[in-house]
Amino acid sequence: MQPATSSPERLAATLRRGDILLVEGSSRISTAIKYLTQSTWSHAALCTRTPLDARGHPVRGDCLLEADVAEGVRRVPLNLYWHQHTRICRPIGLSDEEIDTLVAHAEARLGNHYDLRNILDLARYLIRMPPVPSRYRRRMLALGSGDPTRAICSSLIAQSFQSVSYPILPDRESLPSSDPDCLHCYREFLHIRHHSLFAPRDFDISPYFDIIKPTLSAGFDPHRLQWSEPPP
Repeated sequence: MQPATSSPERLAATLRRGDILLVEGSSRISTAIKYLTQSTWSHAALCTRTPLDARGHPVRGDCLLEADVAEGVRRVPLNLYWHQHTRICRPIGLSDEEIDTLVAHAEARLGNHYDLRNILDLARYLIRMPPVPSRYRRRMLALGSGDPTRAICSSLIAQSFQSVSYPILPDRESLPSSDPDCLHCYREFLHIRHHSLFAPRDFDISPYFDIIKPTLSAGFDPHRLQWSEPPP
């Protein structure tokens, strides 16, 4: 597992309310998720409050919300992931009110249980199962347990962003335009993917989230690096 690439201080100074923190876990279920999704990221947590205030002082209380296998949806402190490889995914264009709405949507699920059946459905969706075409596979899924009090980390966050109509990886469909003067024109429509079909990596590869690196945000200058040996 890749060690942390940002110091705890820089990570805390960079993370903002509404950000998604991706984590490279090392547990058995984390290893399984990374294998199934062919991704570095096995876990996702939502930042529900900015870790530092305007003066750079730590705020009181836990700042992350996540779905844990054993404890369900819970609040956790940022230092839980200080020593692990992480990535910040930041939504663009949301107002403070919209961030309040999506955070409230996630916080309303505190105490819900982890949906292990959702993991099995994700596996069925991600692994190819010939001869069933991929466009039909999603319809064959059970979409989790069906219990609204159960969730996994990525589905919880995806549902929260969908509550404010923020795109993650929507399905696209092109249909002929109804304009009689443009017979060869097409209009593109977006379809919402069911929240249970999202994996942590989807926030990383989504074109609608900015990838924030604490070292660069702090004002990185390559000329100030101290090398043990002079460069060639």
